[in-house]
Amino acid sequence: MDKINEIRERISQSITAKILTIGVLILILLIPINRIKNLITEREDYRQDVLKEVSEKWGESQKVAGPILTVPMFKNWEDEKKEVHTSWRNLHILPEKLSIKSEVNPEVKHRGMYDVVVYSTKLQIEGTFKEINIEELNHTDFTPHWESAYLTIGVTDIKGIKSQSIKLNTHDFEAIPGVKTNDFVNSGFIINTPLEKKNIDSVINFDINMELNGSNDLQFYPVGKETKVFMTSNWNDPSFNGYYIPANHNISEDGFSANWAINNFNRNYPQYWFDESHHIEYSNFGVELMLPVDHYQKSMRSVKYALMFIFLTFIVFLFFEIINKKRIHPIQYLLVSAGLIIFYTLLLSLSEHIGFNYAYLISSVAIIGLIGFYTAQIFKSKQASLLFFGILVSLYIFLFVILQLQQLALMIGSIGLFVILGLVMYYSRKVNWYTPLKKPGLEE
Repeated sequence: MDKINEIRERISQSITAKILTIGVLILILLIPINRIKNLITEREDYRQDVLKEVSEKWGESQKVAGPILTVPMFKNWEDEKKEVHTSWRNLHILPEKLSIKSEVNPEVKHRGMYDVVVYSTKLQIEGTFKEINIEELNHTDFTPHWESAYLTIGVTDIKGIKSQSIKLNTHDFEAIPGVKTNDFVNSGFIINTPLEKKNIDSVINFDINMELNGSNDLQFYPVGKETKVFMTSNWNDPSFNGYYIPANHNISEDGFSANWAINNFNRNYPQYWFDESHHIEYSNFGVELMLPVDHYQKSMRSVKYALMFIFLTFIVFLFFEIINKKRIHPIQYLLVSAGLIIFYTLLLSLSEHIGFNYAYLISSVAIIGLIGFYTAQIFKSKQASLLFFGILVSLYIFLFVILQLQQLALMIGSIGLFVILGLVMYYSRKVNWYTPLKKPGLEE
């Protein structure tokens, strides 16, 4: 029994055994770290479900396309049995000029602890179709069926349409919900516009007014040979996105205004085409009105540094053991690391209610205070406790700085880790790693 106790005592005093124990503890702690990552993902998914629920009831993100004029074309042909068949194809013609004015009125809806941005907008869509030269457009032996011509206005979520009025050459026309073809849009409404000779040989002017509900963002397509979009809103935190940036924009505390000017050379489709030979879906542009909610992203980024925090804390503990000949039990290592992990659950839960910065401040102060008090009872040394407290404060300040940076985060993080490694190597240069953690006869 004495031999066994002697071996146990040597193992407990061995630095190598202590390092192996620390390594095992770190591997065990990977389990709760991954659980916290999953928790952050679940909370973010739940928020997305809430946003989707509100959007589905009010109106989803809206993309408005058109108007686009479609002229059905037909050709009669005979088969081997002399039976006559008719083939059809659609000729899609884009407007010569397109001008869109949009006044966006956002509103913040509350659902539980989440805020969702929805909006209503008044759209004034004006423009012209030039004279239709069918010989120039039709390179086949198909014949246009002018009486079946129609205009299509693409709207992503048609339940968001509250009202609309259509004028073509000063005449009122009625809108019909749904689209006749999915060649360029999947939802919206059409306007039957039977063309006559006088329409074909002259300019067609259109004036469309629409009230539309949507959420998150509002997008348009540059289907005019010359497309101009002017947008105003009292929302003071817009994000201009899509494939084109505004030619001019102004953002103030009272809102924003922006205008786009796009010509047909800025897009990858012509002024007319047949059937599905071209697509417009990769040319949208507009504005995003989503609230800046980045605490989930920052929380996830902070968890990625959890292993580094635990490792550095264990290294500091190990140095104190070696320098002060004060043994620290693996359970005490585990309790301190548990405090470091609880920091991330506090950060996540608080940030959902008070924002990331305040949540980080409260969580870090609480955990630093808790661990600082506990280690003071372990070290029994005011100097050692203050040193460890200072190290924790420095680590949390370092992490906060990294989380606030975007483009420089990797560089600053790498430099910080390099400095930490250098300090560890410097202060451990004279450590005799073969020296036992506790000399015989020395009291704990």
